[in-house]
Amino acid sequence: MNILYNINVLLSYRSSAVEHPFHKRDVTGSNPVDSTLQRYYQLNINMKNLSINDVLVRLKQDIYVQDYSKKKVIDGVKIVEVKKFFGEDGTFEELTRINEHGALEAFPDFKVRQINRSKILAGSIKAWHLHYRQEDIWYVPAEDHMILGIWDLRNDSDTKDVKMRVIMGGGSTKLVLVPRGVAHGVVNVSKKSGTILYFVNEQFNFSDPDEKRLKWDAAGADFWEIKKE
Repeated sequence: MNILYNINVLLSYRSSAVEHPFHKRDVTGSNPVDSTLQRYYQLNINMKNLSINDVLVRLKQDIYVQDYSKKKVIDGVKIVEVKKFFGEDGTFEELTRINEHGALEAFPDFKVRQINRSKILAGSIKAWHLHYRQEDIWYVPAEDHMILGIWDLRNDSDTKDVKMRVIMGGGSTKLVLVPRGVAHGVVNVSKKSGTILYFVNEQFNFSDPDEKRLKWDAAGADFWEIKKE
């Protein structure tokens, strides 16, 4: 915020005709506004813009600008934020609505055939899973904290070989649609076990399971590590 603006605000309080506790002088006769202004001047009067030449020489080569650009989204992946309502007695979430045709309103082409629940122990990694005939929609409760990994393995996709990491839980909730041909997995970064609910549009078939696997570290073991930024 502009320094002069802040000083003007302080001065306006000082010159106001309406007596305010902020204006009252203490028994020594000093004015709090005068003291505040003096401290403000001392802190800001010599401030100036800095450059790389003003930092420690030995660390210059290690300084970089963090990347805030929008990350590429895998084709067909859809993320829908779930609203969470807070009350004095707790919280409420409307996970999804199902229309008269049995499809999810947020995902009109997705017809639920099965709903699964999985419990993931603290620090555990479950990856990589792949389906040829089904889509998944993932949900993790707000009180849990996981990272959903997504990897586009479709050879004819515009986002072929693109990988994504989606924060699940951690205080907020969302539904994430994972298309067929996109490998997916999860790591529980919390210190307690967590829950995953996932909706699928194909029922599991024991005689012909659409459950393909890749080793958990197929994209590199460091993919599942918490990024240090």
